[in-house]
Amino acid sequence: MSSDHESIEETHEVDEEVKSSDYEEVSDGQKHSLKKLRRYDSLDLESAKVATLHGHGRSQAVEWSVILQLAFQSIGVVYGDIGTSPLYVYASTFGNGINHKDDILGVLSLIFYTITLIPLIKYVLIVLRANDNGQGGTFALYSLICRYARVGLIPSQQAEDCGVSNFELELPSKSLKRASNIKSKLENSQFAKFFLLIITMLGTSMVIGDGVLTPCISVLSAVGGIKEATTAMTEDRIVWISACILVCLFMVQRFGTDKVGYSFAPIICVWFTLIGGIGVYNFIKYDPTVVKAINPGYIVDYFRRNKKDAWVSLGGVVLAITGTEALFADVGHFTVRSIQISMCTVTYPALILAYTGQASFLRKHQELVSDTFFKSIPGRLYWPMFVVAVAAAIIASQAMISGTFSIIQQSLSLGCFPRVKIVHTSAKYEGQVYIPEVNYLLMIACVGVTISFRTTEKIGNAYGIAVVFVMTLTSSMLVLIMLMIWKTSVLFVIGYVLIIGSVELVYLSSVLYKFDQGGYLPLAFAAGLMTVMYVWNSVYRKKYNFELNHKISLERLKEITANTNLCRIPGLALFYSELVHGIPPIFEHYVANVPALHSVLVFVSIKSLPISKVAAEERFLFRRVEPKELNVFRCVVRYGYTDMRNERESFEWTLVERLKEFMKENIWLSHALVANGKTTNEKYEEIHNGLVNKEDVGEDHVNGRQLVEEDWQETVERDIRNVDKAWEAGVVHLIGESEVIASKGAGIGKRILIDYAYNFLKKNLRQSEKVFDIPHKRLLKVGMTYEL
Repeated sequence: MSSDHESIEETHEVDEEVKSSDYEEVSDGQKHSLKKLRRYDSLDLESAKVATLHGHGRSQAVEWSVILQLAFQSIGVVYGDIGTSPLYVYASTFGNGINHKDDILGVLSLIFYTITLIPLIKYVLIVLRANDNGQGGTFALYSLICRYARVGLIPSQQAEDCGVSNFELELPSKSLKRASNIKSKLENSQFAKFFLLIITMLGTSMVIGDGVLTPCISVLSAVGGIKEATTAMTEDRIVWISACILVCLFMVQRFGTDKVGYSFAPIICVWFTLIGGIGVYNFIKYDPTVVKAINPGYIVDYFRRNKKDAWVSLGGVVLAITGTEALFADVGHFTVRSIQISMCTVTYPALILAYTGQASFLRKHQELVSDTFFKSIPGRLYWPMFVVAVAAAIIASQAMISGTFSIIQQSLSLGCFPRVKIVHTSAKYEGQVYIPEVNYLLMIACVGVTISFRTTEKIGNAYGIAVVFVMTLTSSMLVLIMLMIWKTSVLFVIGYVLIIGSVELVYLSSVLYKFDQGGYLPLAFAAGLMTVMYVWNSVYRKKYNFELNHKISLERLKEITANTNLCRIPGLALFYSELVHGIPPIFEHYVANVPALHSVLVFVSIKSLPISKVAAEERFLFRRVEPKELNVFRCVVRYGYTDMRNERESFEWTLVERLKEFMKENIWLSHALVANGKTTNEKYEEIHNGLVNKEDVGEDHVNGRQLVEEDWQETVERDIRNVDKAWEAGVVHLIGESEVIASKGAGIGKRILIDYAYNFLKKNLRQSEKVFDIPHKRLLKVGMTYEL
């Protein structure tokens, strides 16, 4: 924080010892207890010393009955995608038919070890540990790194951020020189910071691309099963029926997933029971000897016989683990333990049985590989299986669509995505969101892909690239977390890279080979999304740095406030700005054109922290701007990347109540500390240096009570009365809408970035008042042009 504003703003935090003192003051039948001062509202560096209840928001001990209930519910939300993979894996792997009977054993062995290594060992046992206070996904990994090392590109960090209860990381006690060196290199390298942000954007873009392809391949595969019932069902009809189902699926998104959420788990449980049971039936009926595939030697033989074709076929095998990233991305809705239980007891066994049963069937019916799933179903179970398959495919699609909404919400919170409206569809489950613009774009993309590609084989080529890219990026960030944060043994990290990392790279090389057969699609999606995210984030950072470098100085603020032409009008003004440190330059522009200030003025900065949630009592930080008579305050409102912005409780009412609490505490503490004849700052120094203990503070205050009581009460009542009058007179929301243009002499690349790309996005997306739900009747926009 700049020295300019440190000198003009009032300190008002004391040490935790004083806050937790048992002292109470009794006056006029009222008790003013230091124990009640639970909020740590401060913009001072001293607040970094305030001890907080670390552990708040972290996963607490959960009863086993709750864990088992969550494990059951997770089956419907997390495993829809990976659970429907048996619909198309063998057909995609053997696109040109089966050349040798033992090739089936080789592919089954590949599927078995791939599911064991990636979803089970990597994600369930390792990656789930890297959750961010219960939240998962690419941004969770990035937030962990940002909290441990200062690698964020936007200079909005404050010492107070460390005081948020779930900001601090639970780190191993051992301190290694290796971890310190990595941290130092990251913090000192602009390239490393930029690279981390880029791969986070890339991973996010790939997951969104996955959200486009999952509905296409799942629904198309399930509906395609109706060909077994009637020959009248042509490929065209299957494509159009699938497109209609997709349109209906996206049209009902605005109602929220909680309306049908309770039906998900039972349907997917029935699905897993059926595919597992049919797998056992086929295994016993056709060829039990496929159990030999547990021997990895069959993989070696498969590659010897087929050479390049075997390597290319890995693009089909990898579809067996599609949706694995959902294990990590959706952990925030459940617990790590519940996902581990559901994966190990239900999903993993059912999938292994299903693939084993299909392999047994194929050993006797090699010519039916293109429709393995539905051909292997016993006759009487066909129609029940068809209905459940369609339902499971829709659920798998729903999970990825909801996940896409959540990921975009996180991107938006961290300044990496243009402003869109976030609609919270459930009062019970705050993680369930709906984004209208994104929903319709996804619908158009899904229908377009389905009609254009028409077959699951072509979509599978595209699908594989999105899946493997995300897994590889997750592994890269996880290795960094292992070395720097967890301080894991180097031997373990090397083993992870050699075994799991090499497997993922082999799969990545295979899926990239099919680039021209549909593999370009997710890369095209990712390129488009990354372009949007990069343009928005790049100009956002430039604009923030411009405001930081041109914020109003102490001398200039004094000149503005000393202006005799400046009049005060009744009312409360909330001036919104993205600048956290200091007062933005747009304020001077406002005063120059409107020489009037409301009786109470609050500069509000909405700030996102690299954590999932911020507790309500820790959300608001206040500071008073001198001179006090101006009634000007600064307020930083902090949110985590999964917190709701548009609470049902009025934002302005909450802010005013927090402001009045701050004023009471601030004035009372100031008088309590000067009761012994010392200034506030002198007393702070004594407390922090250990020269004064809590008993002395309490005793001094009791002795000076008669001297300060009347003055304190009068000051509090006057200031609270001023705020109440301003509230009654009306609240006005002032939004700084700064236009940005490239500075004179800027290169053509910078002009395209700012003047065309960024301004195009800004003009065609929602404005600030729509994002924050501000009433138009009480809105005043303040425009200013920045040359970047």
